[in-house]
Amino acid sequence: MTGSKKSPPECFGDLDTVFPLGKDGLRNSPEPCLACPYKVECLRSAVQGRDGLKVREEQIDRAYESGMIGFFERWSKKKAIDRRKKSQ
Repeated sequence: MTGSKKSPPECFGDLDTVFPLGKDGLRNSPEPCLACPYKVECLRSAVQGRDGLKVREEQIDRAYESGMIGFFERWSKKKAIDRRKKSQ
């Protein structure tokens, strides 16, 4: 690429726009986002904020439901996330 990039689109970093929850309960980026030159920076921005903690909680719940982690590990991780939410 030559020259500087344009400014990012208005949806930049909006978790529900760039990484929405699908009907199957998993998050996927929509096609327009995959074609965007800002996709990596945008997704990083979306999951680093407070909304990113929601994504992490969803991952922990899926791991618990599939038997990958036990009750106490789930409880501990969710407690840590809750502390982070309160400190932000």
